[in-house]
Amino acid sequence: MTTEGKLTAEEIDEAHRVLSKVVTHTPLAYDDYLSKKYRANVYLKREDMQRVRSFKIRGAYYNIIKAEKEKLNNGVVAASAGNHAQGVADTCHNLKIQATIFMPVTTPNQKVEAVKRFGSQYVTVILVGDTFDEAQSAAFEYTEKHNMFFVAPFDDRRTMARQGKARQGTVAVEVFEDAVEQNINVDYLIASVGGGGLIGGLSTYSKKVSPQTTVVGVEPETAQSMKAAFQAQKPTTVENIDHFVDGAAVARVSQFTYNQAQQYVDKLLAIPEGKVAQAVLDLYTYEAIVAEPAGAMPIASLDFMASDIVGKNVVLVVSGGNNDIGRMQEMEQKALMYKGRQQFYLVEFPQRPGALRQFVNDVLGPNDDITRFEYTKKINSETGSVMVGILLDPVTKVDDLTARLAAFFPKYINLQENTVLFNMLV
Repeated sequence: MTTEGKLTAEEIDEAHRVLSKVVTHTPLAYDDYLSKKYRANVYLKREDMQRVRSFKIRGAYYNIIKAEKEKLNNGVVAASAGNHAQGVADTCHNLKIQATIFMPVTTPNQKVEAVKRFGSQYVTVILVGDTFDEAQSAAFEYTEKHNMFFVAPFDDRRTMARQGKARQGTVAVEVFEDAVEQNINVDYLIASVGGGGLIGGLSTYSKKVSPQTTVVGVEPETAQSMKAAFQAQKPTTVENIDHFVDGAAVARVSQFTYNQAQQYVDKLLAIPEGKVAQAVLDLYTYEAIVAEPAGAMPIASLDFMASDIVGKNVVLVVSGGNNDIGRMQEMEQKALMYKGRQQFYLVEFPQRPGALRQFVNDVLGPNDDITRFEYTKKINSETGSVMVGILLDPVTKVDDLTARLAAFFPKYINLQENTVLFNMLV
């Protein structure tokens, strides 16, 4: 893979010419709901409307179509947390090329099944490792062993131009073409950061055609690999990343994408999982838009930029819409926890009649609700342990609840503060 030098706007333009006949020119749509909420002019670049519901089709197609034909004789290999895999699968199906795609075991099933559906008989999926980086390592070994062509998700000049111009790069070309047609001066361009390919391509092209535009990259709070690279002034591995924002859960950005982002990205923001979950739910509830966590992350960032964007023209890249409907309950719980309304505790109850009634009367507010209650009575013991989930009324303050809880049982455990216990019990 080529990492020397820097991506240029001219390379992005060339990729756009190639891709314009293949990928969908997705709309740059004014969003009335978000515009009113933030007192700004908010536009969504709807990459969730691509054929594979993600911008990744751009980079995958361009990388494969530009490869030397003899390199494709044994087929192609890719590594992906989901969306890049779908782009590769769709491209290989259309071009009748065999592909072997490595995905983390933790990939949502919806994305795995979509890869198989898009690729049909031309794609073999191998699930390996807990992270994208582990899956990519296995893919590298497989590529070398079988003398195949590796389709890089972000660490490749063609991929960035195709995925950048197409996924980053070409996304940006379309944004600014449409902005000119709609007479919009783009003040802010905001996109998610995973491996860094999208933000690298977007920022490269943006600074060429609209240097006054502020380019903002948003990362999951639990997977800030680009921020770590900025701080270390080189790519560095982030330990213990969380996979909730699966499309951006990358432990280490590449040297090439770091070089591009470090030169052209104006600002990085870290977004809490709960805020991302709330953005996914809001887009679905208020606008009938199905966005995956990485696709909704730019929308989630607006709360952290609210005072800066008043009266400004803001473009948000909705990078993908491959969300599993089965995750909605998890999304709702994370959103409620982020807002402080859903709380989980371990307490001990006296093993006597009326203990639960006392807890309800003395601890809960009049409109608070118990959403989870797990208790097993123990023989020959004065007390029993209880795991309780409480949904607070919007007017109830958490500090007031915990003060009453401490009076009931001073040694209570707040499960939100103990990750190991939380993951085991909740």
